[in-house]
Amino acid sequence: MKLYEELTPSGEPTAVALGVFDGLHLGHRRVIGAALRAPETSAVFTFETDVLGKAGKGAPVLLPREKKLALLGEMGVRLCWSIPFSAIRDMEAEAFARDVLAGVCRAKRVCCGFNFRFGKNGTGTAEMLAEFGKRYGFTVSVTEPVALAGGTVSSTRIRSLIADGEIEEANRLLGRPFSYDFPVVHGRQLGRTLGFPTLNQRIPESFILPRFGVYASLVDVGGEKYYGVTNVGVKPTVGSEGPVCETWMPDYRGRELYGETVSCELHGFVRPERRFPGLRELQEQIFRDRETAKKIIYKL
Repeated sequence: MKLYEELTPSGEPTAVALGVFDGLHLGHRRVIGAALRAPETSAVFTFETDVLGKAGKGAPVLLPREKKLALLGEMGVRLCWSIPFSAIRDMEAEAFARDVLAGVCRAKRVCCGFNFRFGKNGTGTAEMLAEFGKRYGFTVSVTEPVALAGGTVSSTRIRSLIADGEIEEANRLLGRPFSYDFPVVHGRQLGRTLGFPTLNQRIPESFILPRFGVYASLVDVGGEKYYGVTNVGVKPTVGSEGPVCETWMPDYRGRELYGETVSCELHGFVRPERRFPGLRELQEQIFRDRETAKKIIYKL
């Protein structure tokens, strides 16, 4: 996939899917799928939310930018514009359609969701986009929402499920496992002394936090997956400087992973995080968690 991080003109006509695509859930995939099925070169124009809201922060991130771009490439997208939202937020709706979609993207077909908004202050609607398309030479395909499990698939709904620890349902709506894809950092090495060496991944402040607790997980190490027992939280028995994703892989016997970025997929909630009277009680509970996690993973 060819990546543009500025408004660089395309060398060929495109079918372009529009959206932030935070999470790349089933609804997003429907929009992108419409571009992939078109005869023109498939493309995505996505916005990176570098502008914070009135409260000083945006919605928690569901998917790191690098992971999003990798998944788009795996889907078969040929071209991608990944542009900071600040670069286009003050464009009037018609200017965005004329200068960016028709001019930069050379769009012959534009694909968006039913609730897509664009232009300064979000004044542009899907209906307006279709009118601009008649003027500037592209057709517009508006995708209807995906309904699943009694509701519409949306990033907001997925965030709520993750916050409640409903990770299996969140994964269904995502169409893939929710994961932490961050570098492995040094911890306090307590797990090693207790018989379960762990890998630690610090969770960025902007990223989504699930219900604190223990999860059954799968960790991708060099393309090979190992089942894991993952604690997400602040480790109340031994303490931590902030929220971390700490994983024990009982069957892993490979190299040290410090500094490497690994993918830790969460597949099932085992129990809430809690404080134990001492390290021995914590150790005993983690060995019990191993059996629960193993049952969840091997039923997948």
